[in-house]
Amino acid sequence: MLDRLTSLEVFAKVAANGSLSGAARAMGLSQTMVTKHVASLELRLGVKLFHRTTRRLSITEAGRLYLESSERILADMETADAAVARERVEPRGSLRVNVPVVFGTRQIAPLIADFSERHPEVTIELGLNDRLVDLAEEGWDLAIRIGRLRDSSMVARKLAPNRLIVCAAPSYLAKHGTPRSVADLAAHNCLGYTLSQQASAAEWLFGADGEIRVQVSGNLRANNGDALRAATLAGLGLARQPTFIVADDLRAGTLVALPLDQPEMQSSAVHAVYLPDRRPPAKVRAFIDFLAARFAPVTPWDRGLF
Repeated sequence: MLDRLTSLEVFAKVAANGSLSGAARAMGLSQTMVTKHVASLELRLGVKLFHRTTRRLSITEAGRLYLESSERILADMETADAAVARERVEPRGSLRVNVPVVFGTRQIAPLIADFSERHPEVTIELGLNDRLVDLAEEGWDLAIRIGRLRDSSMVARKLAPNRLIVCAAPSYLAKHGTPRSVADLAAHNCLGYTLSQQASAAEWLFGADGEIRVQVSGNLRANNGDALRAATLAGLGLARQPTFIVADDLRAGTLVALPLDQPEMQSSAVHAVYLPDRRPPAKVRAFIDFLAARFAPVTPWDRGLF
């Protein structure tokens, strides 16, 4: 079956050139193929589009009416093609970004004004939740994922390390003592994060790749980092938090970092992920490049801490 859009293009080109051979030359097709496209349209429409003689070809009244509609359709297609092409090279349109709640609120939302000033034709929809969303199913252009990525067919770009640190309020340490080793954690009230992709709320991971698993317990578990931070500041217990949440508290001294005898996990990171596309839209590339530049060479929240 011949492509209907190509048949419309051939028909319009025949009408413009006044001959089958002229249309064939203009489109780089054989005259036989041009004839087939015109015949296919005529068969489907049930009308003659051209009067043909051995010496000349002229458009019929039905052909003239059909040409008006065809030219509108082809013009709309050109406009649509141009719009898509511009999206590939110029950041524009709606950009749907899904981000974990605390990271999005603390680290992404404050940067939107600067990004919008640089790319005024991009409108951002910022989705804040800690659920692992399905980008294709839910229509997100990209997502920010924190931690070690699961095996996936998505494209990922590392934006920054995600530093984890065990910390506590001075009031808690004054009352319960300061742990010096991961073994000491068993004697402390350890507040657990329930949405970790690497471990449960009752298990903290140490070592470069999280190979050292330490069992902990405490009287509070939460699915939100800011809730754990508030409880830690109040002196409830120890927390193992990303520095993007507690960096300001560490600088202010309202929380104290606790160096233990095992290194913190180094394989956790902040990634931008998007669906496979040999050439993603310019709005996606621009936003990822913008974040990568703002988070390098040291993330804003880690400056001065390490």
